[in-house]
Amino acid sequence: MADFMRENQSRTYNHYHHNPELSHPHDNHHHEAHLASTSILLILIPIFIVIVLLAILLLVIMLRKLQSYKSQGSTKSGSIISSKDCIFVADHCSININSSPDLKGGCLYGSSTSSRMVIAPTKLRGVQVFTYKELELATDKFSAANVIGNGGYGVVYRGTLSDGTLAAIKMLHREGKQGERAFRLEVDLLSRLHSPYLVELLGYCADQHHRLLIFEYMPSGSLQQLLHSCNPELTKILNWGMRLRIALDCARALEYLHEYTTPSVIHRDFKCSNILLNHNFRAKVSDFGLAKIGSDKINGLISTRVLGTTGYLAPEYASTGKLTTKSDVYSYGVVLLELLTSRVPIDTKRPPGEHVLVSWALPRLTNREKVMEMIDPALQGQYSKKDLIQVAAIAAMCVQTEADYRPLMTDVVQSLIPLVKNLSTNYPSGSFRSSQTVSPRK
Repeated sequence: MADFMRENQSRTYNHYHHNPELSHPHDNHHHEAHLASTSILLILIPIFIVIVLLAILLLVIMLRKLQSYKSQGSTKSGSIISSKDCIFVADHCSININSSPDLKGGCLYGSSTSSRMVIAPTKLRGVQVFTYKELELATDKFSAANVIGNGGYGVVYRGTLSDGTLAAIKMLHREGKQGERAFRLEVDLLSRLHSPYLVELLGYCADQHHRLLIFEYMPSGSLQQLLHSCNPELTKILNWGMRLRIALDCARALEYLHEYTTPSVIHRDFKCSNILLNHNFRAKVSDFGLAKIGSDKINGLISTRVLGTTGYLAPEYASTGKLTTKSDVYSYGVVLLELLTSRVPIDTKRPPGEHVLVSWALPRLTNREKVMEMIDPALQGQYSKKDLIQVAAIAAMCVQTEADYRPLMTDVVQSLIPLVKNLSTNYPSGSFRSSQTVSPRK
C-alpha cells in the first residue's frame, strides 16, 4: 500500500512538472491576455488612422467651402459696382471676368412664362435691367422708322426711355453660344469699365430669348459714315482739328483698356465703324463683343481664335492667333491712316499696288513729299505740315510688321497731346448735325 501511494505521488509530480500547461497556469493566462490586447490594438489602430484621415479631409472640404463662400460674396459685391471701381483715374482697375452675370439665373435671364424679368429692374452703377416690353415702348414696337444701324450682329434702333433719355438700342441676333458669349462679355465689361472715351452702357435686356443692349445715343454717327461717305460734303466736315481730336480720344480709350485695367483688355475689333461721335464730334469707342481679357504680364501673349475685320488685323495675330495689346495698336495705326487719307483699309477698286492701305502708305509715311501727296484732298491744305509729319510718323510706328516695334498707347497719347493743344483751328461744336445718325454697331 505504501508502495502504491509513493508511485501515485511520483506520477502526480511528473504530471505537473513535465506538463507546462499544468505546471504554470498563471503564465498561460497572462500570455492569452497579451495576445488578446495585441489583436485589439491591431484592430483599433487602423480605425483610428481612418478616423484621423476623414477628419482631415472634412476639414479641407470645410476650408474650401469657406473660401468659395468668400469668393462668391466678393463676386456678388462686385456685381453691384461700387462708386470706387473702374473710374477713369490714374489707379488701375481690376476686372474679374469670372464674376460675369449668370445667364441661367438671376437678373440676366427672363421668365419662361411671361415677358417680365425674374428680378425686377434695378440699377447697378448706372446699368439698368430692362424688360422687353419697356424697350418695345421706347422704340414704338421696334419701328423701322427708328432703325439707325444694321449689320451682321443685329439691328440698332433709336429709342426714348421712360425717363426721356435718348438711347441706341441694339437688338442682337441669336447666334448660339458665340452670340450669347458676346452679349455676356459686353455687359460684363462695360458695366465695370467707365471712361469718358468709351460708349456708356445704359442697360441690357435678357428677357426670355431676347438679347438687347442699351447704349448712350451718339448723334453724329460713326467715324466710318463721315470719313468714307459718298457725300463729299460730309467728309469736309472732318477738318484737321477734328481729326486730331478724334485720334487723341481713340488713343486715350485704348490706353485706358491697356494700361488702366488689370489684366488689360484687348478690344480686338478696333475700326472706324466702332468709333462713334457725339454732338461735338468727340470720339468714343464702342462694341466690345469680341474683346479679350489679356495676360497679367506686360504685353503677355494669349492664343485665341482669329476674329476681327480684314484690313485691321495685326499680321502676327492674323497668321498665328497670338494676341497682345500691340494688336490693338496696329488697328489704331490703320485708323490713323484712314484719318490722314480718307482711304479704306482694303479697296480692290484702286490701281494695283494701292489695294491695301498699309502696304501702300507705309513706305510713303517717312517721306515728307509723299506724305503731302497722300493726305486727304478734302482737307484742302488746311493743316500744319509739321503736325502732319508727326502724325504720319506715329502711324508708321503703329503699323510696323514686328509687334515689338510698335509703341504703347500711352506713348501715342503723349505724342498727340501737344499737337491738339497747339491747334490753331477751333471748329464750331454746333456746325453739323447728321441727318443719318447711328450708334454702336460693327
